[in-house]
Amino acid sequence: MGRTNATDHLSSVSLFAGCSKKELAAIQKASYRLDLADGATLTKEGQSSREAFVVLDGKAVVKRGNRKVGVLGPGDAVGELGLLDRGPRTATVVAEGPLEVLVIGAREFAALLDQVPAISRKMMVALSGRIRELDAKAYG
Repeated sequence: MGRTNATDHLSSVSLFAGCSKKELAAIQKASYRLDLADGATLTKEGQSSREAFVVLDGKAVVKRGNRKVGVLGPGDAVGELGLLDRGPRTATVVAEGPLEVLVIGAREFAALLDQVPAISRKMMVALSGRIRELDAKAYG
Protein backbone atom coordinates (compact mmCIF):
# COMPACT_ATOMS: atom_id res chain seq x y z
CA MET A 1 0.00 0.00 0.00
CA GLY A 2 1.19 3.53 -0.69
CA ARG A 3 2.22 5.76 2.19
CA THR A 4 -0.19 8.65 2.41
CA ASN A 5 0.18 11.89 4.34
CA ALA A 6 -1.53 11.07 7.62
CA THR A 7 -1.97 14.71 8.71
CA ASP A 8 -4.26 15.31 5.72
CA HIS A 9 -6.52 12.52 6.96
CA LEU A 10 -6.34 13.61 10.60
CA SER A 11 -7.67 17.04 9.62
CA SER A 12 -10.81 15.40 8.23
CA VAL A 13 -11.59 13.70 11.58
CA SER A 14 -14.33 15.84 13.17
CA LEU A 15 -12.75 15.63 16.62
CA PHE A 16 -9.49 17.10 15.26
CA ALA A 17 -10.95 19.47 12.65
CA GLY A 18 -10.03 22.64 14.58
CA CYS A 19 -6.42 21.64 15.12
CA SER A 20 -3.53 23.47 13.50
CA LYS A 21 -1.02 21.69 11.24
CA LYS A 22 1.46 21.69 14.12
CA GLU A 23 -1.11 20.06 16.44
CA LEU A 24 -2.05 17.50 13.79
CA ALA A 25 1.64 16.67 13.36
CA ALA A 26 1.86 16.12 17.14
CA ILE A 27 -1.14 13.76 16.99
CA GLN A 28 0.49 11.90 14.11
CA LYS A 29 3.76 11.64 16.05
CA ALA A 30 1.87 10.09 19.00
CA SER A 31 0.41 7.41 16.70
CA TYR A 32 1.65 4.63 14.43
CA ARG A 33 0.71 3.14 11.06
CA LEU A 34 -0.68 -0.35 10.74
CA ASP A 35 -1.29 -2.44 7.62
CA LEU A 36 -4.11 -4.97 7.90
CA ALA A 37 -5.15 -7.83 5.65
CA ASP A 38 -8.61 -8.41 4.22
CA GLY A 39 -10.96 -9.60 6.96
CA ALA A 40 -8.91 -8.26 9.89
CA THR A 41 -11.00 -6.90 12.78
CA LEU A 42 -10.23 -3.34 13.93
CA THR A 43 -12.88 -3.14 16.64
CA LYS A 44 -15.33 -5.59 18.16
CA GLU A 45 -18.70 -4.40 19.39
CA GLY A 46 -18.94 -4.36 23.19
CA GLN A 47 -15.19 -4.50 23.87
CA SER A 48 -13.54 -1.63 25.72
CA SER A 49 -11.88 1.11 23.69
CA ARG A 50 -8.12 1.50 23.95
CA GLU A 51 -7.34 3.18 20.65
CA ALA A 52 -8.79 5.02 17.70
CA PHE A 53 -8.16 4.35 14.02
CA VAL A 54 -8.00 6.73 11.07
CA VAL A 55 -8.28 5.05 7.65
CA LEU A 56 -5.38 6.10 5.43
CA ASP A 57 -5.96 3.70 2.53
CA GLY A 58 -8.54 1.01 1.77
CA LYS A 59 -12.05 0.29 3.08
CA ALA A 60 -13.61 -1.17 6.22
CA VAL A 61 -17.15 -2.35 6.89
CA VAL A 62 -19.00 -1.20 10.03
CA LYS A 63 -21.48 -3.66 11.57
CA ARG A 64 -23.86 -3.46 14.52
CA GLY A 65 -25.09 -6.85 15.48
CA ASN A 66 -24.80 -8.71 12.19
CA ARG A 67 -26.12 -5.77 10.15
CA LYS A 68 -23.88 -3.66 7.94
CA VAL A 69 -24.42 0.00 8.88
CA GLY A 70 -21.63 1.73 6.99
CA VAL A 71 -18.34 1.70 5.13
CA LEU A 72 -15.22 3.63 6.10
CA GLY A 73 -12.68 4.97 3.65
CA PRO A 74 -9.64 7.27 3.65
CA GLY A 75 -10.07 10.08 6.18
CA ASP A 76 -12.76 8.29 8.18
CA ALA A 77 -12.17 7.51 11.84
CA VAL A 78 -13.49 4.97 14.28
CA GLY A 79 -13.08 4.87 18.05
CA GLU A 80 -12.09 8.51 18.53
CA LEU A 81 -14.55 9.01 21.40
CA GLY A 82 -12.97 5.99 23.09
CA LEU A 83 -9.79 8.05 23.40
CA LEU A 84 -11.69 10.18 25.90
CA ASP A 85 -13.85 7.73 27.84
CA ARG A 86 -12.58 4.21 27.02
CA GLY A 87 -16.22 3.15 26.79
CA PRO A 88 -17.41 0.01 25.02
CA ARG A 89 -17.20 -0.19 21.24
CA THR A 90 -20.55 0.48 19.58
CA ALA A 91 -19.73 -1.46 16.40
CA THR A 92 -17.52 -4.10 14.85
CA VAL A 93 -15.25 -2.83 12.08
CA VAL A 94 -13.66 -5.27 9.62
CA ALA A 95 -11.16 -4.60 6.81
CA GLU A 96 -12.61 -5.09 3.34
CA GLY A 97 -9.44 -5.73 1.37
CA PRO A 98 -6.00 -4.45 2.39
CA LEU A 99 -6.29 -1.58 4.86
CA GLU A 100 -3.79 1.00 6.11
CA VAL A 101 -4.73 2.83 9.32
CA LEU A 102 -3.22 5.27 11.75
CA VAL A 103 -3.57 3.96 15.32
CA ILE A 104 -3.82 6.40 18.22
CA GLY A 105 -3.58 4.81 21.65
CA ALA A 106 -5.49 6.25 24.62
CA ARG A 107 -2.38 6.46 26.82
CA GLU A 108 -0.35 8.25 24.13
CA PHE A 109 -3.25 10.55 23.41
CA ALA A 110 -3.66 11.47 27.08
CA ALA A 111 0.05 12.33 27.28
CA LEU A 112 -0.30 14.45 24.14
CA LEU A 113 -3.21 16.39 25.68
CA ASP A 114 -1.03 17.13 28.70
CA GLN A 115 1.75 18.42 26.44
CA VAL A 116 -0.48 20.40 24.05
CA PRO A 117 -3.54 21.63 26.03
CA ALA A 118 -4.84 23.63 23.07
CA ILE A 119 -5.89 20.34 21.46
CA SER A 120 -8.23 19.69 24.43
CA ARG A 121 -9.98 23.02 23.98
CA LYS A 122 -10.43 22.46 20.25
CA MET A 123 -11.81 18.98 20.88
CA MET A 124 -14.34 20.39 23.37
CA VAL A 125 -15.58 22.77 20.65
CA ALA A 126 -15.91 19.85 18.22
CA LEU A 127 -17.78 17.76 20.81
CA SER A 128 -20.10 20.68 21.58
CA GLY A 129 -20.95 20.83 17.88
CA ARG A 130 -21.77 17.12 17.87
CA ILE A 131 -24.01 17.50 20.91
CA ARG A 132 -25.85 20.43 19.31
CA GLU A 133 -26.42 18.40 16.12
CA LEU A 134 -27.78 15.45 18.09
CA ASP A 135 -29.96 17.78 20.15
CA ALA A 136 -31.38 19.37 17.00
CA LYS A 137 -32.15 15.90 15.55
CA ALA A 138 -33.78 14.70 18.75
CA TYR A 139 -35.79 17.83 19.50
CA GLY A 140 -35.68 19.81 16.24
